[in-house]
Amino acid sequence: MSEEQTLAARTGQRHPRALAPANLALTVVVSVFGAIIGMQILVNLGISANTSLIGALVAMVLARVPMSLFSSYRSIHSQNLVQSAISSATFGAANGLLLPIGIPWALGRPDLVVPMFCGVAAAMIVDAVMLYRLFDTKVFPASGAWPPGIAAAEAIQAGDKGGRRAGLLGIGVVVGAAGSALGIPMSAFGVAFIGNIVAMVMFGLGLLMRQYQTQLFGGDFFATIIPKGNLAEAYVPHGFMIGAGLVALVQVGVQLARRNSEGGGTSRSDADMRRTLGLGSVAYVLIAVFLALICGLWTDMSAGMLVAFVLYAGFAALVHELIVGLAAMHAGWFPAFAVALITLIIGMIIGFPLEALVVLVAFSAATGPAFADMGYDLKAGFILRGHGADAEFELAGRRQQLISAMIAFGIAIAVVLVMWESYFSRDLLPPVDRVFAATMHGGISPHVAMSLAIWAVPGAIVQLVGGSKRQAGILLATGLLVSQPSAGWAVLAGIVIRFAWLRLRSEKARSEMEVVAGGVIAGDALFSFGQSTLKSLAGKG
Repeated sequence: MSEEQTLAARTGQRHPRALAPANLALTVVVSVFGAIIGMQILVNLGISANTSLIGALVAMVLARVPMSLFSSYRSIHSQNLVQSAISSATFGAANGLLLPIGIPWALGRPDLVVPMFCGVAAAMIVDAVMLYRLFDTKVFPASGAWPPGIAAAEAIQAGDKGGRRAGLLGIGVVVGAAGSALGIPMSAFGVAFIGNIVAMVMFGLGLLMRQYQTQLFGGDFFATIIPKGNLAEAYVPHGFMIGAGLVALVQVGVQLARRNSEGGGTSRSDADMRRTLGLGSVAYVLIAVFLALICGLWTDMSAGMLVAFVLYAGFAALVHELIVGLAAMHAGWFPAFAVALITLIIGMIIGFPLEALVVLVAFSAATGPAFADMGYDLKAGFILRGHGADAEFELAGRRQQLISAMIAFGIAIAVVLVMWESYFSRDLLPPVDRVFAATMHGGISPHVAMSLAIWAVPGAIVQLVGGSKRQAGILLATGLLVSQPSAGWAVLAGIVIRFAWLRLRSEKARSEMEVVAGGVIAGDALFSFGQSTLKSLAGKG
């Protein structure tokens, strides 16, 4: 008897296989679509597309076609595999591959594009595998918010069961789409119903401080430390994130040092967590060594500086991944570009040459997005599989999701390899690549290091006081880094409604709020995806 048959006999459930012909065929089709639309939207609009729900909807529609060929798509677990695949392909192609390799092109070093492509492809895969191994640990518990994952799961469940849940979800979708059409960031509103309340308050405060920075910090009192009240130009958000990130890293280290055998949930022990972080660190260092060799960095760097670069690049990739993952888990938003910029700024202060900085920022930018996206997908699967009530079935499903994601990443790698030159030759670069290039060309003035050090202190204090479960410092810094009008008000409005709902509805409230919040996030994502796709196609034309 095979391992899967034994599992089915013990649990009474057998998870659909990612490599089953019907699932594999649809995975390939939606992955190609997801990779292309992800790249197209990124280069034209500079934003990431959330295609997760599109994959789920495609599977739901096919499940209702009266043909035996499509019968397997009636399973919510098959729909989860398709949803995981298209999401992985979209984020992988756009954020994990095209964006990093566009950085050397933007700096006039096309010779580094192919070497960087090899390195960032490896980093992206390591990124996703690490989240797979870290999901349901103390650092990244399955009980964490992971808001887009909840939205995907609620949409799939509503399509499967209907009834009151479908009605609540539908109300949420309409509200989310309508608000998004009016220019309101409804994902931020929906997240406030799900996330840790302290984390959400800090995230909202950060967003409001960024939105009203001129009014709050533009007076004479702040003139010397925040000129013109511009937080970004004074490197306030970056300093906050450095301080909060370092404390968060220490907090993770403290958790790793606790030698108790109790895991973070149904499946991962502390030993698993330590082993994964250790192996991931080694993998990132090895990729950094590979990039240093293949890009010829030794020609412009001393042996000591080369060793320092490799160690810093590996460390920065791991820290970048953890910070992005924590922000994504709590808020559903992750400041991947901004944290990569912090990595670049510190590298410039250290004094690495231009070629090394190109490799550094591209490598850093490639880590994080796949990590966060895998968390969203596994959260959706965790909910659909019964919140881990059957631990063996949960692990089996999680493995199948990883296989779907790896297939999608393989397709994303192939699509980007074929198409990147046609984009770059027409000057179609992700806009953030030009920001990275301008930063490297412009250099860093002496006061920047001082600003980062000064603002790192309050960031560290907030993170320390908030504790590892709330991640207050990380979320405050994330809000400060995100420039999204009205998002802060949307978060705070959601928190107020959340308190009122809990008071009025008591025990029923929490489950209802998750369904409605999932619908709001789904409605916002679907409207934004449709609008972005139309604008992107118009831009292409």
